[in-house]
Amino acid sequence: MNVFYEEDGGFKVASIMSEADSSMQVEASTGKRSKIKTANVLMRFDGGLSGFLEAAQAESDTLDTDFLWECCGEPEFAFEDLAQEYYGGKPSRQQAAAIALKLHAAPMYFYRKGKGRYKAAPEDTLKAALAGLEKKRQQAEFMAQMVVQLKAQALPESFATKLDALLYAPDKNSLEWKALEQAAAELKQLPVQVLHAAGAITSVHDYHLGAFLREYFAHGTEFPAFSLADIPDELPLSAVQAFSIDDSTTTEIDDALSVTPLSNGNTQVGIHIAAPALGVTPHEALDNEVMKRLSTVYMPGHKITMLPEVAIRPFSLDAGETKPALSLYLEVAPDFSIVHQHSCLERVQIAENLRHDTLEPYFNETTLAQDSGHPLWSSLVFLFHFAESLEKARGKYDPTRPQPVDYNFYVTDGIVDIVNRQRGSPMDKLVAELMIAANSQWG
Repeated sequence: MNVFYEEDGGFKVASIMSEADSSMQVEASTGKRSKIKTANVLMRFDGGLSGFLEAAQAESDTLDTDFLWECCGEPEFAFEDLAQEYYGGKPSRQQAAAIALKLHAAPMYFYRKGKGRYKAAPEDTLKAALAGLEKKRQQAEFMAQMVVQLKAQALPESFATKLDALLYAPDKNSLEWKALEQAAAELKQLPVQVLHAAGAITSVHDYHLGAFLREYFAHGTEFPAFSLADIPDELPLSAVQAFSIDDSTTTEIDDALSVTPLSNGNTQVGIHIAAPALGVTPHEALDNEVMKRLSTVYMPGHKITMLPEVAIRPFSLDAGETKPALSLYLEVAPDFSIVHQHSCLERVQIAENLRHDTLEPYFNETTLAQDSGHPLWSSLVFLFHFAESLEKARGKYDPTRPQPVDYNFYVTDGIVDIVNRQRGSPMDKLVAELMIAANSQWG
């Protein structure tokens, strides 16, 4: 006597060697013996054991699942009962086993209700399940097509609207990401390398800039709608003639200096800072945005300003203009000690915007002792010696210290140009020390 039984989620056949109340010793056609529970036996049969399961599976493969589902009706049923109805009479043991195999292989169609017993899935539930299965099939096919395209260095059409997310914050449940991840694994590359090869990253610079913007400017770099406050016209007009010192690429001039001899033999040094805050109405849209940014973002060839251009430009300390400024005045004695200071908000006349590249030939380490012919040479030399005095007062003066090299970066059409410039030059020291002085005085 043989048994057809269920074990480990599948079906097996074996010959009975011995039997107890709840278990039996069986031997497979391979000669392997095992102990099984009687409760797991679905059917007993006589005859040959070899080839039984293979013949039952072959018969099962010929059965139409949809037709079986239509045959079984709504009530719960045993597989042998369905086999009898399907085959129109008492089925063979192989035919009954074939029905059991088919029912077991179609859990969407037939719900298991116990040992050898099933119930047909409701029509609506089955339709929904089949629709879901078809959707998964189509998605798998779609994903496979995308993987092939990516491996061939072609960008799938559906990637076009999702590139930003795929590059910076992918939805790892999306088909596009899964396809990208699979292609990357098969190519042994990173996902970003696969995207680059497929032409998704046209500029490495823009890719890195995009990552920065997504992290720090998630809502974009544009400013909200705003209106500038009226610039007060009653500000007093200073008598000084100020000048600025900046790199040639600087477009908005935000600080300037002035030197004025006093009748008592002292010298007045003015540090003038542009005052665009005068155009910002407190607690309105622009003010709120500025408080979020807190600083301008600088990078080679580009910057993201704390204030919009239209709010900065009216306050830029441009040559030939008279602009509002917050001024710090230091009265400096001949020994370069500060004997008096005061601050005020005023209008300042800007005489000149000096640029590093054109000023340096006239104002450098070799021109400090003798007039270089520059109209502002004497003022610049005085400010340099005053700056040295400030540096000494801070305990930072060390003429033996090697001066490090500074680097300016320029990006033109994706080409980076690096220009070195010696730090610690008279220009550097002059501007740096006076700005430090202003910051320390204003806190």
